[in-house]
Amino acid sequence: MQFQRIYVEIGNICNLSCSFCAGTVRRKKQMTEEEFRHIVRKLKGYTDYLYFHVMGEPLLHPLLEQFLQISKENGFSVCITTNGTLLPRSEEILLRNADCIHKIAISLHAQEGNGQKDDAYIHNAISFAKKAADQDVFTVLRLWNEDSAEGLGRNTQNARIEQILHQSFPMPWKPRRKGFRLDRYIFLEYDGVFTWPTESTADQCAEGFCHGMLHQLAVLADGTVVPCCLDANGEIPLGNLFESSLQELLEQPRATNMREGLRRGELVEALCQKCTFSRRFSLK
Repeated sequence: MQFQRIYVEIGNICNLSCSFCAGTVRRKKQMTEEEFRHIVRKLKGYTDYLYFHVMGEPLLHPLLEQFLQISKENGFSVCITTNGTLLPRSEEILLRNADCIHKIAISLHAQEGNGQKDDAYIHNAISFAKKAADQDVFTVLRLWNEDSAEGLGRNTQNARIEQILHQSFPMPWKPRRKGFRLDRYIFLEYDGVFTWPTESTADQCAEGFCHGMLHQLAVLADGTVVPCCLDANGEIPLGNLFESSLQELLEQPRATNMREGLRRGELVEALCQKCTFSRRFSLK
């Protein structure tokens, strides 16, 4: 079975506490080099793209450069989701290993999500994006804090952020489905706030669709495999890659039932039935 992407949580420790993030009650952990090598070997043949994301800030990991090189050695391209605050200290590592990085998504809404306001943070993100573009690495600047049916976003700084972006990337910007192309390899992306399934109070709905288990899955820092990157607390464990192969985990009844259910348009897990994010796919 081939997945479009597999999320690998290299660590669930973060340097921020964003208002839009559910956080996790799991034990704090960062993968060791040996553990990461083991996981990567188990994922070979199942995807071309590893996403360093679930919980935690990947740029905080002291072995980031080694993990990028290990990914490259095993034929993977890496995508990174970051709050961007550590870019100044991590920029050299990222650019030095640009040949194995496909995309970096910077959550610019993290600043307001922590009650902060610092134009230098935005300028650092822009500076990095331009340097990354010179090495053919995509950068997506995210403002995922728009008002939505699920709530009001913390977005009073968006106009100021856009003003700074206009100064660095003159108009016209090329429109895209969720935002704009600002320049070669550089994009601005908007989205509305959503409720994490672990915090959802929505009525359960057994009908729906999700990309989890069909096009993507996630590996938590302790090796636990879960269906998607929104399972912050590992509430749908499919097994552990330190104990089994991925094929064995994909063939066990819980995983099979989820996959077959999604193909019928059914959500079989209670957490999925309360997930309002998955309902966005059902409306398309």
